[in-house]
Amino acid sequence: MTDHRSPGTDDASGDAPGDASGTDLRTRWQEALDAARGGADGPDPAPYAENLLARWAEPQRRYHTTAHLTAVLDRIDVLAGHAANPARVRLAAWFHDAVYRPDRTENEERSAALAERALSEAGVPADATSEVARLVRLTVTHAPEPGDRDGEVLCDADLAILASSPKEYAEYAAQVREEYGFVPDEAFREGRSAVLRQLLELPRLFRTPHGAREWEERARHNLATELELLTGADGTD
Repeated sequence: MTDHRSPGTDDASGDAPGDASGTDLRTRWQEALDAARGGADGPDPAPYAENLLARWAEPQRRYHTTAHLTAVLDRIDVLAGHAANPARVRLAAWFHDAVYRPDRTENEERSAALAERALSEAGVPADATSEVARLVRLTVTHAPEPGDRDGEVLCDADLAILASSPKEYAEYAAQVREEYGFVPDEAFREGRSAVLRQLLELPRLFRTPHGAREWEERARHNLATELELLTGADGTD
């Protein structure tokens, strides 16, 4: 396999997609990187794109794939008018699951550290690099502070899958289960049910006006349906 790693990034496995969607993603990466550079010169964006696409295509992924990356970028496009700096949000989307191992808990931190190394090498100014890393770390909780417009856009875009159609949501839930295939059924049901309850207990899942208006009700219905399927109609494990 050709090694697409760029300087300062950790190992990545899997081949980058070579279809039209991969080409489109490469273009979107270059546009976001160029915007974050603010017109300054920097290294060729292509090796960084190849490294990231290889990561998003790793074999342990079922949901956290280039399809998820594309969906998050598409939803950032929808929400871009709410963002203070859409280019930084788009770069954060590229990195937010760039390091992903279902059996580990430090994925977001490692992804943020990767962003700090790669973006500084790629010619992104220090303040923008720090902001992208902050946004990546925010996906641990999906709880941006009031007024954090970029954080609201990234978190809403990442959680928008929760508001998909029943069929798409069922596919998403099945893919998550596949990623955690090493976890026994009972333990998975308990852990997943706890996550769903935590989400349902939040006063708001979505912070942007569009997300609150268009996605909140449907997402809560999907979450409640999955929880019922996992625990039974009485809501007990």
